[in-house]
Amino acid sequence: MGAFFDAEDFISEALDSIKSQVDPQGKAIIACSGGVDSMVTAALAARAIGDRLLAVYVDSGLMRKGETEEVEAMMKHMGINYRIADSADEYFSALKGVTDPEQKRKIIGERFIRIFERYARESGATYLFQGTIAPDWIESGDGVRDTIKSHHNVGGLPADMNMKLVEPLRDLYKDEVREVARILGLEASERQPFPGPALAIRCLGEVTPEKIAIVREACFIVEDEIKKASKEGKCELPWQYFAVLLPQRSVGVQGDKRAYGYTVAVRAVTSIDGMTSNFSPLPMDVLGKISVRITSSMKESVNRVVYDITSKPPSTIEWE
Repeated sequence: MGAFFDAEDFISEALDSIKSQVDPQGKAIIACSGGVDSMVTAALAARAIGDRLLAVYVDSGLMRKGETEEVEAMMKHMGINYRIADSADEYFSALKGVTDPEQKRKIIGERFIRIFERYARESGATYLFQGTIAPDWIESGDGVRDTIKSHHNVGGLPADMNMKLVEPLRDLYKDEVREVARILGLEASERQPFPGPALAIRCLGEVTPEKIAIVREACFIVEDEIKKASKEGKCELPWQYFAVLLPQRSVGVQGDKRAYGYTVAVRAVTSIDGMTSNFSPLPMDVLGKISVRITSSMKESVNRVVYDITSKPPSTIEWE
């Protein structure tokens, strides 16, 4: 669609398409993560089929600080039917001992669908809406393209899924989705992207509640300090910015004692659609504040902070 994309035309076409795909009495379910993709999809689905839609937010235990409360407030404001699924124990159990990033993504994708199947049975839903966009299926591969990384809503879907899939944003890129969100008046329109597998792919190696707690706090600090710096005019707000917890530990010092702690990597990039990106040239004083705050607040677990200055390609934006 590119430069010729018309968000209002797209909305009209998407509503017609949804109505043609979903039976007049059919019920549907959607995962609402709070990101712009899922919230736009939910808004379109609700306009097309009304209260026959149930939105489910899965609290996987892998979400960012304050995420659950923020997403619930947005769903209330949208006036859609919703449920919150407390599934942290289920996810941590399924991910125990898993270190391979592709396996993580596929486990999370399968859990994602199984949870929704339970809610679908309860609500009588036979359709599953997803906020899949073009980069999701491009990066997940299709037998012709190489798999760069399986997105939980594409490469992680189980073969025996019992619901019909509806993906109204499938051919859109992130910048186009944001245009649609603005026309729809959604609070999520300017939220930075957050991966479907959540903090599990920002915790390299095995995912544990303890490690997720570390990366959750580190991500919060990175977001907080960069937002402050942007408001103060010190830097432009990056397209995406977060922290990653590395599995290796290194030697440091706390007081007069030897410390053996984890390393946190800070990632901030500029992009338009997520297909390519450049690292953000954050000011050194901003990076310094992030480093001091992370190592001071988590001195028992983190003793080193580094900054990722790699663009996409050759890297991807997320580390896994």
